[in-house]
Amino acid sequence: MKNLIFILINFQAILLSCVEVKQPADNVITVDVTKNNFPKKELIIQDFMDVEYIPLETTDDFINQGLVQAIGKEIIVVINRTDDGNIYIYDRTGKALRMINRKGQGGEEYTYITKIILDEDNNEIFINDHYVKKIFVYDLYGNFKRSFAYRENTKGWPYTDMSNYNKTNLICFDEYNDKGRAFVLVSKLDGSITKKIDIPVKVLKFLMKLQFDEANNRVNGMAPDPYNTILPFNGGKILLDVFSDTIYTFMPNKTLRPFIVRTPSVKFMDPEVVLILRLLSDRYYFMETVKNEFNFESNTGFSKTYLMYDNQERSLFRYTVYNGDFTIKKEMYMSLLRPANDKNESWQRLDAPQLVEAFQVGALKGRLKEIASALNEESNPVIMLIKPKK
Repeated sequence: MKNLIFILINFQAILLSCVEVKQPADNVITVDVTKNNFPKKELIIQDFMDVEYIPLETTDDFINQGLVQAIGKEIIVVINRTDDGNIYIYDRTGKALRMINRKGQGGEEYTYITKIILDEDNNEIFINDHYVKKIFVYDLYGNFKRSFAYRENTKGWPYTDMSNYNKTNLICFDEYNDKGRAFVLVSKLDGSITKKIDIPVKVLKFLMKLQFDEANNRVNGMAPDPYNTILPFNGGKILLDVFSDTIYTFMPNKTLRPFIVRTPSVKFMDPEVVLILRLLSDRYYFMETVKNEFNFESNTGFSKTYLMYDNQERSLFRYTVYNGDFTIKKEMYMSLLRPANDKNESWQRLDAPQLVEAFQVGALKGRLKEIASALNEESNPVIMLIKPKK
């Protein structure tokens, strides 16, 4: 977790019925966020997902921290955790192609990369820069094409999540909008809002805790580990507002369908316990509950319970997931997974020093062993791509 500075402002909710909400189906999942006494399962990721390893080529000009922004059909987009503005373009096998950097103060330059969205259909990348509150659009060689500011948001607060939706629109979470937070479809051409998707929210709060720092005359904030509020799944988009009692799927026909209902209602909880989704496979849905409290004195808080819903057994479990490409029991942490693209694929970074060490003690097998044999401790990370089984 990182220290964040937030300015306290008043928010007013305007919950308008801009999208049809279908009635809950019989198979809607219910999760009691107060329980944690579920039986436990041990799983191997390769038993229910396909796994691919992509070693990012290391050259003098291509040394990076492997923070993947997107994995497309032909290219991979990677940045560093540091704010250097570098964007590394690899081909789908991990071969270095080019490095782009358009960071600066000019009208065609970004100041900070919050998130990059890859649009291979239009050969474009969209850079969300929350410092200047704009989205910059470049081609895949870094040539500037256009930029646009956030629309229908009078205070100019940034979109906190953003994903590719279709050929003409992005889908974004307008979480801090003073007119009422919502998910929105945003035109790729000019940033205009083409559809507003209101989610019924019981409590207009945020998953963070704030404390006034008198010594520095500022408000310090703490938040839990990052999570995504927009997740692709089965042709639709899972829309997650953690302060709603229902997680919805935004269907291709632009209707909302209830996916998971949490109990008890968040509006009756103090502190609130929220539900976050991670990996969604055909059979298993991995999630966690997070308690919205933090002790600034002890620097502890946001306690979690890790859960898995078995879609075949229709039951909740605690879980441990192992990587079957290790000869030892190597646990995977599902909370580290991030969406890679619109195909319900996720990625996780495997750092070279740990892989080299595992290879030297004989702890690897298969393709991962082969890749690790060619690494050294200065190599770029290996990207573990986790995909639905074909």
